Amino acid sequence: MTDPREEFLAGERLDDVALFLADSYVSDDRLEQFGEPVDDGIVIVVDGERGRNAFQAATGMQAMQFAKSAMELEGIIDDDLAGGSCPEAPDDDEHAVQFVFAFAEAQNEDVGGIYADGDVIHAYARCTCGTAYSDKWNVPDV
Repeated sequence: MTDPREEFLAGERLDDVALFLADSYVSDDRLEQFGEPVDDGIVIVVDGERGRNAFQAATGMQAMQFAKSAMELEGIIDDDLAGGSCPEAPDDDEHAVQFVFAFAEAQNEDVGGIYADGDVIHAYARCTCGTAYSDKWNVPDV
């Protein structure tokens, strides 16, 4: 059996999106049939269109508008997509990720920078304080 989150993080599901929804933000046991339970929530990996619709249903926001607003502030999102550190208070335990929206982009040497180094994960998070932030990294070579 394959692990959709591992495949996504390995750059093998470039047409899909990943969502992390914290238990404290969305508490619905039915979500477990769609994703992988993690310590503080659930990670769901689905095709792009369904994922954007699921994100909107869970958060009330359009995914790409949220991503655009989150790009204005860089932060740290865990490479497993299930958490991060709010750039407004990175050492404050009262700050926690409510949700993450992520997608992967194929390597593109013409663009340069990290895009020339391999596939890139783009991740966008919202903290319990309301701060939206982003992070991106290269898919690790395994």
